[in-house]
Amino acid sequence: MPWFAIASLTPALLLAAAAVFGGVWPLAGVLSITLGVLLADRVRPPAPARHPGEGRHVARGLVVAHFALLALCLWAMTAAHLGLADKALIWLGCGLYVGQVSNSNAHELIHARHRLDRRLGVAVYVSLLNGHHVSAHLRVHHVHAATPEDPNSARLGEGFYRYALRVAAGEFIAGLRADTRHRARAVPPPPGWTHPYVGYVCGAVAALAAAWALAGGAGIATLIGLSVYAQAQLMLSDYVQHYGLRRAILPGGKPEPMGPAHSWNAPHWYSGAMMLNAPRHSDHHQNPARSYPALRLDPATMPMLPRSLPVMAALALVPPLWRRVMDGRAARWQRRGAGGALPDAVPATAPA
Repeated sequence: MPWFAIASLTPALLLAAAAVFGGVWPLAGVLSITLGVLLADRVRPPAPARHPGEGRHVARGLVVAHFALLALCLWAMTAAHLGLADKALIWLGCGLYVGQVSNSNAHELIHARHRLDRRLGVAVYVSLLNGHHVSAHLRVHHVHAATPEDPNSARLGEGFYRYALRVAAGEFIAGLRADTRHRARAVPPPPGWTHPYVGYVCGAVAALAAAWALAGGAGIATLIGLSVYAQAQLMLSDYVQHYGLRRAILPGGKPEPMGPAHSWNAPHWYSGAMMLNAPRHSDHHQNPARSYPALRLDPATMPMLPRSLPVMAALALVPPLWRRVMDGRAARWQRRGAGGALPDAVPATAPA
């Protein structure tokens, strides 16, 4: 079965029903992306199956689902047929969805070979007021990940809240500087209005204007709240997937190449399918253009998280508990290098 489509689109359909009908649907939508995912990860994974073309079709379909769900969520905040509890659950569910599914899909798209797909990925990030993440991710994170030059790579012992404060400004500035340096090398110099950050800012203004047109002041407040929530989840994902892992500095002063031991991974099949295999992070960094259905896991050379990525992201919200679970694991991987295998690594499961 096409598990990527099932896992990623089911919450969107339930949340859409929640906005239109209310009743039991808001709770069903939230449970589908929280408890439902947790329980599904514990079920024996299905046998791997390949569906030609599924990757691109699902990714483009998720863009449509993202914008439709975003509009429905804004509209629902002013809908007379929904109570306060319904609206709170719809907002929570939509926030979880855009944070975990839309972010993962946009990440996949900005790495795509086709220009249309890359533009769709940018559009999703811009709609969440986070367009600058595109530049920071492509020009900074993928160049400097697991080094001090990357603001999105968490240091060993650094709590999430301190990390988030550092990244909130650092990522925006790092992406801006990288884009500006890249454009400065062009001959002839491109017009100023073509700078990507001009598009990010103008796109954010357009998104806020659309929210106003759809739901007035409540629409703007809802979009800002959803965007902050989605960006926080993206920071959590980066925090978890690179926590405490560093590339060695070679004699010439440059860091060693990005290897399998420089990112944390999670083999849990259903949450992985929902997030388009984003938890298979080591292979993505080594092969950024590889489509998400083809990403691989190797527990012998890739650090494995003890629980799924959503669970570990929740754990990161409690820094003392997070450090108790993760600091020793990170230190052991640093000592052992790419060839070391941890005795407590989670076994790999079949791909979705």
